[in-house]
Amino acid sequence: MEFQLTEEQRLIQASAIDMVRRDIQPVLDAYPADQSLPKAAMHELFKTVAEMGLMAPRIPISAGGSGLKMLDYGLIFEALPAWFAISVMAQEVTAARIFAESTPEQQARFMPGLFSGKTIAGTATSEPGAGSDPRGLTTKMEIHGDTAVVNGRKLWVSNGSVADMLAVTCINGVDAKGRNTLMRIIVEPGIANVAIREIETVGLQQGHLSEAVFEDCEVPVENILSSGGDAARMLTVTWNGNRPLVGLAAAALTQKAFDLAVEHAGLRHQFGKPIAGHQLVQRNLADIETAILSSRLLSYYALDMIDRGERENGIAAMAKRHATKTCENAISLAMQVQGGMGITREAGLEQLWRDVRMLSVPDGTDDILTLIQGREITGLAAFR
Repeated sequence: MEFQLTEEQRLIQASAIDMVRRDIQPVLDAYPADQSLPKAAMHELFKTVAEMGLMAPRIPISAGGSGLKMLDYGLIFEALPAWFAISVMAQEVTAARIFAESTPEQQARFMPGLFSGKTIAGTATSEPGAGSDPRGLTTKMEIHGDTAVVNGRKLWVSNGSVADMLAVTCINGVDAKGRNTLMRIIVEPGIANVAIREIETVGLQQGHLSEAVFEDCEVPVENILSSGGDAARMLTVTWNGNRPLVGLAAAALTQKAFDLAVEHAGLRHQFGKPIAGHQLVQRNLADIETAILSSRLLSYYALDMIDRGERENGIAAMAKRHATKTCENAISLAMQVQGGMGITREAGLEQLWRDVRMLSVPDGTDDILTLIQGREITGLAAFR
């Protein structure tokens, strides 16, 4: 069993860190941290990460993607600012879903813009009454000749307000067991009847989490993705890859909090010595470091399982649930180490805490991830 990164992986990691420092962070710093980035800035950022293959890491090189191993993708993903990492994931996973479910003609139309980052995309799946159970969706698609008509409401659409293209998951009938059958259709907000508004959230505020409402939204039938079969199965496949990636985003936020806490503990004096010399402060720092390392290693393990073609459903769920819960608590400990400074905006820890709190929601909440892991342990599904 090998716990060390290869030389190539270390170079990948170092290149990603350098890219963020040189090309990404200056763009983010030019705009308010509590407001969504303008679309022009998003195009600039996507062009940058496209050069590292992050617009299509899960698509084979033979098809125009970068064909990254999921673990290598994770090493780059961890280096990205958390909100932007989620935006990149929304873009590339939408590309992966479109590629898996599209015809060659549709791929020729849609994929070049997605690969280059010139086309910003997102997946519209969750609804007010349906999230982790895609079979419970109610957004309908009806076909009338050459036109598909979409009606429904979608929530939690990453990149929604800046998207040129949305992959919208709809019901279009029932199968032999009486379950809703799902199909995706590409909706282009610039030319279709869809109302999009950004959702105000506690964290990841430079992102574009949105609601989309479709009222008699007319779309050409050639935008229906029908080649790949069951859209629900593809959702599950991509969710399993997303979950440890989100775990790494949580670990990265906690690493920043840890670094700030260690620095403060060495500078702040109480009772005649640096607070780093007090036992309870050392315990808090040790617990934070443990949270980072355990979250990172578990997420790496889940991504490596995907690369090896093993069944990763339970481990992927475990990785995200452990990382988001443990890291949220760890950032709270970092705030405790800083005392009064820890609760100020100036220190920056409160933003890290708000951001990590957001990560427990996408691609499965803690509770649903617990049930997925439980199903893998027992062979019995608690939610069906």
